Amino acid sequence: MNDARNALRTPDTRTGGQRRTQRHPVATVAGVIGEILVLCAIICALYVAWQLWWTGVESTKSQNDTLSEASWSAPASASDGSYAIAPEQSPDTAPASTTTPAEGSLIGQIYIPRFGSAWSRTIVQGTQLRELNTGGLGHYTETGMPGALGNFAIAGHRAGYGDPLGDIDKLQAGDAIIVRTEDYWYVYEFTSSELVLPNQVEVLYPVPHDASATPTQRLITMTTCHPRLQNPTHRWIAYGELKYWAKVSDGIPQELAGAAQSSQGTLFTRTGNSNAQVTASSLPSPSRMCIALLLAYAAVWLSAAIAWQWPDIRKRRQNSDYKSFSLCGWYVRLQPGVLPVRACLAVLLAAAAVAAMFAWVFPWAALNIPYLQLASNYVAVQ
Repeated sequence: MNDARNALRTPDTRTGGQRRTQRHPVATVAGVIGEILVLCAIICALYVAWQLWWTGVESTKSQNDTLSEASWSAPASASDGSYAIAPEQSPDTAPASTTTPAEGSLIGQIYIPRFGSAWSRTIVQGTQLRELNTGGLGHYTETGMPGALGNFAIAGHRAGYGDPLGDIDKLQAGDAIIVRTEDYWYVYEFTSSELVLPNQVEVLYPVPHDASATPTQRLITMTTCHPRLQNPTHRWIAYGELKYWAKVSDGIPQELAGAAQSSQGTLFTRTGNSNAQVTASSLPSPSRMCIALLLAYAAVWLSAAIAWQWPDIRKRRQNSDYKSFSLCGWYVRLQPGVLPVRACLAVLLAAAAVAAMFAWVFPWAALNIPYLQLASNYVAVQ
């Protein structure tokens, strides 16, 4: 017995290390399964990060690009350099556009102080996923325009893609809902909310829930999914009524005075998402990042292969450190070069894979996998 124990501790003259017994096959299989489960958990976490964070980054970038292309003039300023407060005009005289905008085109910018002093989103024409995912809020094409007699109805995500209506349940009676078009401000006042089924299109009527009634009010209706972060079985509907309108050339509404002062002049030139999101939106797209990482990987791989040649796998298998199989160890050993170089290559390839998932895999999954379709994509009332 002692001889057997001593034999196990006898140095292996071929490797210069200690002999070790092979790992039991069952333990190896269990270890590999564990690694696969951890990998699946990482992919799920990355999907959540893509859905709740990165989609907002991309939406912010798209909205800011839309505002930059529009090049709307800034509101009038006072003599001290601050924004002037525009005089309130009667809602009965509110001007409204009578032309139908092109699908996806900019209609206006919306500000809801209850959601944050610098909160704003763009409103584009249409409520298909393309508009809702990148345009902020989408206008139901069959409803009226801002300030019009009847119902101006818009839709937006409640989670992901910048969470445009994530806090809709926090609205209180009398809260301001402000819509800016190129030339006018429309200040609505929140009145009420309700939950409906996704097919209850009567909330979009000129007089909600009454198809035969003649409209006498100028309303805004906002629709989003409910419950949040779950299978959206219902739609949350928030209503508001026009309080007054004003000219952009006269200044800004009183309700935005404090926000305009604290935003350092950016409130009317870009969407008011968090600073982290605005900063992240300046990063290159995931597809470009993936290509750049793969090029860097190829350059380092080629250099390592020339300098150290392709790894001698048979020699490494003789080393006691590689007696048992693992996916991570196998993945690192496949790379050429010494250990620091192999680790660098492994990180580059993993980062390229993450960028590829953000660019192509996750968007495809959100559109084609049934459960993710329900959790990721808001379908407007229809």
